[in-house]
Amino acid sequence: MSTPRYTDLVQSLPATVPFVGPETQERARGAGFAARLGANESVFGPSPKAIAAITDAAAEAWMYGDPEVFELRHALAAHHGVAAENFVVGEGIDGLLGYLVRLLIAPGDAVVTSDGAYPTFNYHVSGFGGALHKVPYAGDREDPDALNAKAREVDAKLIYFANPDNPMGSWHDATTVQAMIDALPEGCVLALDEAYADTAPPGAIPALDMGHPRVIRFRTFSKAYGLAGLRVGYGLAAPEFITSFNKIRNHFGLGRVAQAGALAALADQDYLRSTVARIAEARDRLATIARDNGLTPLPSATNFVTIDCGRDGTFARAVLSGLVAQGIFVRMPFTPPQDRCIRVSAGTEADLDAFAAALPRALTDAVTAS
Repeated sequence: MSTPRYTDLVQSLPATVPFVGPETQERARGAGFAARLGANESVFGPSPKAIAAITDAAAEAWMYGDPEVFELRHALAAHHGVAAENFVVGEGIDGLLGYLVRLLIAPGDAVVTSDGAYPTFNYHVSGFGGALHKVPYAGDREDPDALNAKAREVDAKLIYFANPDNPMGSWHDATTVQAMIDALPEGCVLALDEAYADTAPPGAIPALDMGHPRVIRFRTFSKAYGLAGLRVGYGLAAPEFITSFNKIRNHFGLGRVAQAGALAALADQDYLRSTVARIAEARDRLATIARDNGLTPLPSATNFVTIDCGRDGTFARAVLSGLVAQGIFVRMPFTPPQDRCIRVSAGTEADLDAFAAALPRALTDAVTAS
């Protein structure tokens, strides 16, 4: 019996996912995690008003969601002070990145990113046959000048740049980011991932300019808004750019319940502000825990803290394994020299107590094994 006739591209790709989920790890361990501090979710949860809207919308789940996402796009427009025509809404930033790559990248087309940056973007580029070109981080931050220079060198059609950054938590100020936009090579699109804009300090995010034809900025409801489980993200760009998504996006990809939850979350900015304050408090506590154990917390503009373990990737992986063995789910950067670190999401007081209790043993075991 014959097998499906897969494309040559698909046959060349590994069967993998960018991240091993905590659920997968729990099944492998045969036990749940005591503290879920690795996925950069908001353990503080969504607004109660969002929960109420989700509950009400559940009775209407027999209906498809509005394919134009009309109400949410217009609410976002009012919130950001730009036009509804400047928004595409989809299944999280991850889903929108996939659409963006499909729009722009044919097999062999050059794409530029940072070595060690968000791996889901690379996953999409590889899935459409793009040629990835990477530049190193500079001082634990992405390097805007190097990204632009590499794009010119290889005639890239697309650059990926996150500000603030995952996995390091670092950021550039708005002036630096705007200078990168102003110097963007002709014919190249900038995918500016601003998933952590809500937790960024003042002055980190450039003013919205919807006039540039080759810049698209991504935001999400998965982080500070606490709706990671609904998968709602959006892109902001010039209207002509946004219209192009209608040629290839899944028009029914965002369900009715997700749209209702995001709409209510957006309307409750008081709750968002309180969550951002709790995230800041958790970052401070994580930094204290790190220092108490002789480690160095890196400055963070996100809902996590990246902690320098002071040695190399082998040692940091041993620390991470020691934490996981004690039921503490954390992650770490993949690429040297950033892989000398572990990355710990903001958590509740109980979560951080558990991390504080587990870290000394994990460090002791890692030193013993080294």
